[in-house]
Amino acid sequence: MQKYNRDPGSTIALPAPHASPDDIQARAIKGQDVVFLGWQRTTSGDLHPLYNILKAGHSLYLSTVTDTTLREHHLRIPRTPSPYPGVGPSPWLDLGTELVNPATAKEAIVTAGLDYTVVKKPLKEFEELTRPANVPGRWATVRTDTGEVLGIVDDSYEPVQNRDAFTFFDTLVGSDEAIYETAGALGHGERVWILAKLPGYIKVNRKDIVGKYLLLSNSHDGSSLVRVKLTPIRVVCNNTLTAALQGAGEVQIRHTGHAAEDMEQALSLLGLTNSLYEQVGAIFNRMALTKITDKRLQDYVKALVPDRGDGEDDEENRKIRNAFLQLHESGQGADLSRGTLWGAFNCVTEYADHRMEGNSSSRLESIWFGRGEQLKMKAFQLAERMM
Repeated sequence: MQKYNRDPGSTIALPAPHASPDDIQARAIKGQDVVFLGWQRTTSGDLHPLYNILKAGHSLYLSTVTDTTLREHHLRIPRTPSPYPGVGPSPWLDLGTELVNPATAKEAIVTAGLDYTVVKKPLKEFEELTRPANVPGRWATVRTDTGEVLGIVDDSYEPVQNRDAFTFFDTLVGSDEAIYETAGALGHGERVWILAKLPGYIKVNRKDIVGKYLLLSNSHDGSSLVRVKLTPIRVVCNNTLTAALQGAGEVQIRHTGHAAEDMEQALSLLGLTNSLYEQVGAIFNRMALTKITDKRLQDYVKALVPDRGDGEDDEENRKIRNAFLQLHESGQGADLSRGTLWGAFNCVTEYADHRMEGNSSSRLESIWFGRGEQLKMKAFQLAERMM
């Protein structure tokens, strides 16, 4: 018979979600140590996910616990679905491979089919890319499996292979401080990414849940080193939020390939990330407590997308502003934030993630690295100034 233990430090306000004995047995046979049961609301109004431990012989076998207890017992937290009905798909769903708790970044890369090799070749071998063809000091980065050119670089550039790019992060995954959740590539593979979930959530006004993620990326077009970017994701709408904290929302990692230095980098990154997410949570909650009038909302969207005195461009900008206003009233999760700066900020993030033009790959690149990201950053900074 299933038993429910009150999780230490939590207040169970309602009967715990229930999984049938047959369901539990079926999942245990599949080798799952932990299964997600459902979301629980406490007496204070907070939501938190509950899990059931199926690991045979464990001291909390068949107990219902929170993610805090799972981390204390070094048990992997399974994928946790949204508590909100009708949540739309994430923008990266079609471009990424869902991962089932890979132990290492290399395992994640192999699972996602991204373990290709990139080499430098003289640019003169690719006459169609340049005129004149013989340009000294310029090279093409090329995928050896497909022969596709991914970028043009200089003498000093050395490719970092996907299988090696994120090994520094394995320390955090091994210590249950993060989980590799999804991996994918953009374009022809010139940029690869892994989305890593961090423990816990930001609770905005207690009822609006934001997942804590890091976006790890490696590029082969010469545009950047290995990058790690703070990427909060609002659960009710799967929007990726931007938090530009005095330029500290992103770091670049110097690739070393040495275990001791990898560990040092990872631990330093974890300390920075925890500190930044504390700041992010405080700012998001201040946004949620800041009421705005219709006039202030109009001023906010016009400051983000102003008229330029050009008839055609101004008409397009008015359409964008009207889309912002419509999403503020009736977008996904609007009922949790309408009439606040938090709602104003999120109507922009929903537009950037789900309404901007382009195919799925170009839109995702815009959301995380391009025009959409710049729009969200501008929206975040403006909202900060209005508090």
